[in-house]
Amino acid sequence: MITGLALALFIALIGFGGSYFGWDDPSGKVQLALFTCFVLGIVCGYKVKD
Repeated sequence: MITGLALALFIALIGFGGSYFGWDDPSGKVQLALFTCFVLGIVCGYKVKD
């Protein structure tokens, strides 16, 4: 359940974060940083789980 919530929040932040928080991201670097953090969080979560 928590994984689904995290995924939904991630998708909402990538999709609507610019208009909600008001950042200007014409080159997509903020979205790339968010995606990278999400992927690294998944990797760390699996490493801690083992």
